[in-house]
Amino acid sequence: MKIAVVGTGYVGLVTGTCFAETGNHVTCVDINEDKINRMKAGEVPIYEPGLEDLFHRNTAEGRLNFTTSLSQGIEGAKVIFLALPTPPGENGSADLKYILQVANDLGPLISEYTVIIDKSTVPVGTSELVHQAIAKNVSPDLFDVVSNPEFLREGVAVEDFMKPDRVVIGTESDKAKEILNRLYAPLVRQGNPIIFMDERSAEMTKYAANAFLATKITFMNEIANLCELVGANVDDIRRGIGTDSRIGKRFLFAGIGYGGSCFPKDVQALAKTSEENNYQFHILDSVMKVNEKQKTKLIPIIKNHFNNELAGKTIGIWGLAFKPYTDDIREAPALYNIEHLLELGCKINVYDPEAMPNVKELLGDTVTFSKNPYDAIENADALLIVTEWPQFRTPDFERMESLLKNKVIFDGRNLYEMAQMKELGYTYYSIGRGVVR
Repeated sequence: MKIAVVGTGYVGLVTGTCFAETGNHVTCVDINEDKINRMKAGEVPIYEPGLEDLFHRNTAEGRLNFTTSLSQGIEGAKVIFLALPTPPGENGSADLKYILQVANDLGPLISEYTVIIDKSTVPVGTSELVHQAIAKNVSPDLFDVVSNPEFLREGVAVEDFMKPDRVVIGTESDKAKEILNRLYAPLVRQGNPIIFMDERSAEMTKYAANAFLATKITFMNEIANLCELVGANVDDIRRGIGTDSRIGKRFLFAGIGYGGSCFPKDVQALAKTSEENNYQFHILDSVMKVNEKQKTKLIPIIKNHFNNELAGKTIGIWGLAFKPYTDDIREAPALYNIEHLLELGCKINVYDPEAMPNVKELLGDTVTFSKNPYDAIENADALLIVTEWPQFRTPDFERMESLLKNKVIFDGRNLYEMAQMKELGYTYYSIGRGVVR
C-alpha cells in the first residue's frame, strides 16, 4: 500500500518508519526543509530506541521517502496520516490550526478515494471539522476521515507500534474499515484486537487512556506524600497493591511528577473539553494541581537541608529528559527544578545520556553540561536525581563519595534502597519513604 504521513515528529516518524518496515511505500511530508534534508541525508532527528535501524533499512530499500511537497507526498496514496502538532492554546484547549490548514490544502489534491486519518491526539469532534475542511474542495464520496489515535510510549515507541496492545479505529465507513484492517493486519497477528468504533468515541478513548494513567501516577504521589507524614513506605505499598489484578503493577511508582508531550497536554485538553460542555471534571482538576506541585517537591527539602543558604552551592543533576530512553524535555520536571535552583543562586552541573543538546538549546550556558554522571557531581554539594536512566541505578558509590563535597542525595525517582544508603553512610532523601541521615 502507498501511504503518506504528514508531520515527522515522534508520532509521524515512528508511524511512517514502522509501516515501511511492514512492506508499505511511505512518504513523510514536513514543511521544515532543513529537517527533511537531514532525513534525506540519513540523519534521524529524534532519539528513539530501535528507530534508527528501521529508518536506515527502509530508506536504503526505497520504501521510506521524504518531501516538503504535500502534493508530491500524497500522490497515489491510499491512506494519508495526519500526525501534526496539537499544542495547548492559551485557554488550555488543543490548537487545531496545523491539522485544519493541511485539511484545507488536501481537498484540491484528492482525485480518487482516500482514507484521511487523524493520528494526532485531537479533541472530540475534530474528525468532523477535518471532514468539513476537505469537503470544501472535493466530493465527500472520494474520502473518509478516520480517527486512529496512537498509544506510543516514548522510549518503547517502535515496540508499541509493531506489537500494539490494541488498535483503535474510529469510523463507520465499511470501505475505510476494509483498508485499515488490511494495513494493520501484520501488526496484530498474535491476536491483539483491532477495535472499531465511531469517530468521537475513538477521539475520547485516547484522552481517557492518558488521563487515567496520569491520574494513577498522581494518586501514588499523593499516597507517597501522606506516607512521609505517617511513617509508611510507599514502595512497600506499591508492591502491596500492585499485585491486585484489578489495579496492576504499572504506573504506580512515586516520584516528582509526570512530564512529556502527552500527559500534561492531554489532561489539560480533556479538562477544557469538559468545561466547554458545562461539566466540571473534578479529578482532572486535582491531577493537574497535584502534579504541578509535585514536580518541585524536593526544592523545599533541599532548602531545608542547607538551612536556606543555597547561594553559591553546586548541585549535580542526573537526568534531564522527562523519562528515560528519550531526548524529549517537554514539561520535564528537571527544567522546573533547574529554574528554582538557579533562582536560589545555585550553580548547576547536569548530565543526561540523550537530552543535553535539547536543554543546551533552551538554557544555553546557565548550567554546566557534563561528559558523564561523575563529572556532574565533582565538587558538588549534593546530587539531585530527576530521571531514572538505568545507568543511574547502580553507580560507583565509592567514586561518588570521593567526588561529592557532602554525601547527600536527593532522589526524585526512588532509585536506591534505604538500607543500602544507610550502610554507605549517605544522607538520602527520596519520595514517600522517609529520610536516611
